[in-house]
Amino acid sequence: MQSSAAPYEERLTAPRSWWLVSFLVGLSLALVLLPFGTLPMLGGLACGTAAAAVVASAYGSVRIRVVGGSLIAGEAKIPVTALGEAEVLDAAEARAWRTHKADTRAFLLLRAYIPGALKVEVTDPEDPTPYLYLSTREPERLAAALDAAKAQARA
Repeated sequence: MQSSAAPYEERLTAPRSWWLVSFLVGLSLALVLLPFGTLPMLGGLACGTAAAAVVASAYGSVRIRVVGGSLIAGEAKIPVTALGEAEVLDAAEARAWRTHKADTRAFLLLRAYIPGALKVEVTDPEDPTPYLYLSTREPERLAAALDAAKAQARA
C-alpha cells in the first residue's frame, strides 16, 4: 500500500559557528604542541580540529522523521496513533517548557541553538511519558505532517 502523506524529515544540524570553534580547538592544541616542533604542532592542529568537528557533527546529526505511521525523533520511535495534540511553541514558550514547566518523565529532544519547538502529547496509557518536546526549525510543518500521518492511520 502506497503512502499518500508526504513524509517529514529534518536534520538538526549544528550552527556554522560550531565549525569555527572546531578550528579554534585545533589551533589551541597546535599552540600547546608548538614547543615540541613543527610536526607535532601540525599534527595537533589536524587532530584537534578533526576531533572537535566529529563531536560537533555527531551532536548535530540527530534527525526527526515522520514515516510509515511513526514519529522517529533521535533514537525514539513512537506510532502516530499513540500521539495526541501537537502544540507549536515559540521561543519564549519553548524555553519555559524546557525549564520550569518541564516534566521529568517527558522525552526531550533538545537543541539549545534552535529556538522553536513542538510539544506533542502522548496518549498511550501504557507509556509513562506525558509528552514529547522536540526542538525543530519548522514546528508548523512537523505538526502538519503528524496530523496527516494520524489521519492516514485512521483511514
